[in-house]
Amino acid sequence: MRFRRALRLGRTKEAPAAWLVVGLGNPGEQYSRNRHNAGAWTVNELARRLGAQLKAQGRSIRIGYGQMAGERVALVRPRTYVNESGRAVDQALRACGAELERTIVVYDELDLPLGAVRLREGGGAGGHNGLKSIIAVTSSEFARVRIGIGRPLDGEEPTRDPDLVADYVLTDPVGQERATLEETARYAADAVEAIVAEGVERASSRFNRRGPEGGPDG
Repeated sequence: MRFRRALRLGRTKEAPAAWLVVGLGNPGEQYSRNRHNAGAWTVNELARRLGAQLKAQGRSIRIGYGQMAGERVALVRPRTYVNESGRAVDQALRACGAELERTIVVYDELDLPLGAVRLREGGGAGGHNGLKSIIAVTSSEFARVRIGIGRPLDGEEPTRDPDLVADYVLTDPVGQERATLEETARYAADAVEAIVAEGVERASSRFNRRGPEGGPDG
C-alpha cells in the first residue's frame, strides 16, 4: 500500500499546453485511410514533425505534446467516432489545460474541392457532424482548418444523397486523388504551424487556397 501511494505521489502532471490541435477522424485501422480521416492525417504529420508520440489517455483521445513556434502544443486524435468528437475535445481540453479559443480543429470538407484549404476562426458546423458535436459540447469559439475532399458524383453531378455521401467519406482515395489528399494534409500541417506562430487572420492570407495547384487565394 505504501509503495503504491509513493508511486502515485511521484507521478508528475503534464505542464499545460498553450495550444490544442485536434485532427478529426474515425478510430481503427479499417478507417485510417478514409477521406473522412484527413484531419487525423494532418495531426499524424504534425506528430512526426514534432517527434510527439500520441498515447491513449482515457477512453476518448490519443494525445502527445511538442513545441511549435516556441509554444507547448497538445496534438490529439480522437478515439471516438467523428459524430462524437465533442466528447473527445472536451476530454482533451481538460487533459492539456489549453483554452477553447486556442484550439484548432482540422477536418475534411465535402463542400470544398479536392485539395482546397480554408482557415477560419469560429462559425457554424456547416453540416459536418463532428463540428456539430464539438459545438454542442463546448461552443463554436475555436479555429478550423478545413481540407477539401469534394463531393461524390451521382452520374455527372455532385450529390448530397446521404447514402452516397456516407459511402464516399468512408472509403479510401486511390491514385492521384490519394496523392493530392496526402499533399493537402501536409499543407494543412503547415497552416496549423502558421496559426500558432501568427494567428488565424495572418495565416489564412497565406494558406487559404482553391486547390493544390492554385496557390494561396488570399
